[in-house]
Amino acid sequence: MARNDHFSAFAATYAQFRPTYPDALFGWLARQSDAHGHAWDCATGNGQAAHQLTPHFERVTATDVGAAMIAHAPPHPRITFAVGSAEHPPIADHDVNLITVAQALHWFDLPAFWQTCQRVLQPHGVLAYWGYLLPQITPAVDALVIAYHDDAVGPYWPDDRGPLLTHYANVCPPAERIPTPTFAMNATWTVDQLIGMLDSWSATHRARAATGSDPLAPFGARLREAWGAEATRPVSWPITVHAFRF
Repeated sequence: MARNDHFSAFAATYAQFRPTYPDALFGWLARQSDAHGHAWDCATGNGQAAHQLTPHFERVTATDVGAAMIAHAPPHPRITFAVGSAEHPPIADHDVNLITVAQALHWFDLPAFWQTCQRVLQPHGVLAYWGYLLPQITPAVDALVIAYHDDAVGPYWPDDRGPLLTHYANVCPPAERIPTPTFAMNATWTVDQLIGMLDSWSATHRARAATGSDPLAPFGARLREAWGAEATRPVSWPITVHAFRF
């Protein structure tokens, strides 16, 4: 795998169980952009954010270092998918109105990425990046998810994930900050979907490879018991969005 390609080995699971970003976020981003010709979704994964940009931009370039992730992205006539890094994308100079980075900025060489933003953005172009952490369901379920995240697979998270854990509070590109409203992802999920999301974590797969056992298996029954009799429950993920004008 390429550097910081943490998900290609289980790209299908990732594509199936990651939550969907709110449409309101992309409407707000479009309103911050002076023009709507070209957006770049950097580290697109399975193309989730790229697809949500298409109602607002004439064309979208979506890049990722993981070829398998790109292979699991559904095609769209206005999206050009390409394997490429954040630091060296196949994009012409000053050709982009908006850059988005969803749940991935912590993997980048940031000084090199800021230079790329300055190169590909048109004057007054916008960079927006965001991240989220654990879902909010019920106190009992949330406590088990935290225990799984921190203890069961805690030692197997990649080291460079640190900035995400602080919601990118100490990351600041050389550009003018745009005040951002509050956003959240909301869904109605079954317990199996929650377990699938935990299975899409890179730490789960790193733990399996390192120990030869499945860290998720002991938590399945406990999560089902804590979930209760309800077939589905509302799930929410607060999102921290940062936006800058170059």
